[in-house]
Amino acid sequence: QVRLVESGGGLVQPGGSLRLSCAASGRISSINAMGWYRQAPGKQRDLVASISRNGLTNYADSVKGRFTISRDNAKNTVYLQMNSLQPEDTADYYCATSWRTTINAVDYWGQGTQVTISS
Repeated sequence: QVRLVESGGGLVQPGGSLRLSCAASGRISSINAMGWYRQAPGKQRDLVASISRNGLTNYADSVKGRFTISRDNAKNTVYLQMNSLQPEDTADYYCATSWRTTINAVDYWGQGTQVTISS
């Protein structure tokens, strides 16, 4: 089992920034890709960004140039730096891991952290 604990969500004005963190514990050896999904009310959960163990990244088109994913393998932690936030970024953000190099098939989910962009 892998436990994922997210932090860093909150309320921010349009144009602002937030940094999400997700710390993994438990069966760390099973983790390759780490990433973030988000789910807005009434919508499906979509991939935002992912990063493999060796640092290969992938982003949804809607966040390219605004969001940056990174990870610290020594701390078993993945980060999502979100800049130039817009109301359409409002969602619950979920950390996810996979034993694969991509995060399309998720093995473990975090509990989610709420991000609200509003003036």
